Amino acid sequence: MRRSSTDESTYHRSPSLDSKDYSLPKGGAFRRYSSLYGGQFGASAGGSFFGFHTNPGPKATKSKYTSPKGNKYVVFYLDLSFIFLLELKRCRMAQNCLHCMKYLMFVFNLLFWLGGCGILGVGIWLAVTQGHFATLSSSFPSLSAANILIATGTIVMIVGFLGCIGAIKENKYLLLSFFILLLIIFLLELIVVTLFFIYTDKIDRYAQQDLKKGLHLYGTDGNIGLTNAWSIIQTDFRCCGVANYTDWFEVYNATRVPDSCCLEFSENCGLHSPGTWWKSPCYETVKIWLHENLLAVGIFGLCTVLVQILGLTFAMTMYCQMAKTDTYYA
Repeated sequence: MRRSSTDESTYHRSPSLDSKDYSLPKGGAFRRYSSLYGGQFGASAGGSFFGFHTNPGPKATKSKYTSPKGNKYVVFYLDLSFIFLLELKRCRMAQNCLHCMKYLMFVFNLLFWLGGCGILGVGIWLAVTQGHFATLSSSFPSLSAANILIATGTIVMIVGFLGCIGAIKENKYLLLSFFILLLIIFLLELIVVTLFFIYTDKIDRYAQQDLKKGLHLYGTDGNIGLTNAWSIIQTDFRCCGVANYTDWFEVYNATRVPDSCCLEFSENCGLHSPGTWWKSPCYETVKIWLHENLLAVGIFGLCTVLVQILGLTFAMTMYCQMAKTDTYYA
């Protein structure tokens, strides 16, 4: 039987969410909180807040695209702090490198100074005990082995002393003085070596002539150093005379040579026949010996050059670092 639409039923259907309007009132609490916290706590793009649909207010929309002004200053301060830390780290690294180089420079120059002391001691010992030992040149009588060693040891000691004190005290002026003095020595050595290779033939001729003049001083009073030098050279190298054993004939004005030229040494053996004398010329024999030991001579020269270059490098590096430090903290 069909019930008419006008009939009233005693039973009523319970209301559902679809049939009842649960929209929030305008200006209500949810609207206010959704405006303040729009986009948070699970808010969707449609403006839902805890299951309720709300429209984001103008404050929420603005907060999505703008940040507080204080954040800019915080970022700026963080950048400054980061730069400061990097600069501090770089300064600490530079200081550590400077300290390391300072002690390396000190040890290097201490060894340099001790070597100079040793050379000076040997030169003084030769000057006291052997007189003008190894004075072969008559034109330059002061150019003896003892004098050369004394001059070399003194220069090395002065240079090493400047380097040691300048490094341990971190004194720019002492380091600069050390650098200039060592550079002058290095340049002088370079000039001498270059001139020697350019004028080798002229130096050979002049050296032979000067040595022959020096033979006339052999055995005379006040020339014990020259006499001892020729005796040692002729005995050790088994040679006689500068260019030939006949060089001694002009010295003695007779067919005679020093006893150091004899194959078997004995008293007045130089008066015997030439068959009992060494025939090799001393000048050429010494040159051949130098050529045979050229590797050792080259290694010695290379080590000398490397030591000087290291000294120049250490000194200039320390000087530049100290100059930068003074400029930075000025």
